[in-house]
Amino acid sequence: MARIRKAGRAGRAVVAVAVAALLGGAVAGCGGGGADAEADPDAAFAVRTSPFADRLAKLPARVEGGTVVVGATDAPHTVRVLVDPHCGYCAKFERTGGEALLKLAGDGGLKVEYVLASFLDERGSGSGIAVNALRASVDKGKFAEYQAALFASQPKGRFTDELLLRIADGVPGLRGAGDFDKAVAEQTYKAWVGEAAEAFRATGARGTPQVLLDGKPLPARAAGSIFDGAALAAALKEAGVGG
Repeated sequence: MARIRKAGRAGRAVVAVAVAALLGGAVAGCGGGGADAEADPDAAFAVRTSPFADRLAKLPARVEGGTVVVGATDAPHTVRVLVDPHCGYCAKFERTGGEALLKLAGDGGLKVEYVLASFLDERGSGSGIAVNALRASVDKGKFAEYQAALFASQPKGRFTDELLLRIADGVPGLRGAGDFDKAVAEQTYKAWVGEAAEAFRATGARGTPQVLLDGKPLPARAAGSIFDGAALAAALKEAGVGG
């Protein structure tokens, strides 16, 4: 990640081009070396919940190594999704393409393997503590709901424990008896955050979001559709995923 940390304006342009190429024509993504997060953690922040929360509540999630997998273990296809919690383009993807993927996961057509990066933490985004909170939500059976709410509520400023708990208030049963709150406050899964970061580095990716189907990039003509739910669903159907 040293090359990402040292990237200046020219370096950021290279990262943007690399991300666009890896996305098969998508015009933008999040790479390292961007601007610092706003100093005010409440800047442009409002808690929002997912419009399809009821459907998300039914999706099982489990930790497998440095990833979180959503969907049935015997699903015939695996879609790997690389995201950083503070990446604005990841939030855009989750509102559109992410919904399409989770619908297919709910129908049993695929499982979604999330690689939760935190490279934007190098610019003060709070991505690391957000990944810790996401990992804690798995233990409560609330990962899919919480992740959707987290991206929908993504702050312009950095993530803080307070904001992460405010987002959790919108997910019924997540805070409960307080074990989730404790995991957030004590960064219980800090070591796992490092494991997830290593899983991201191992992919060789230079930015987020990225989507791989059964270990391979989507066809170049279709990969740019990740920001359009209907187009992504159509591209996956063409690849044999879904009815």
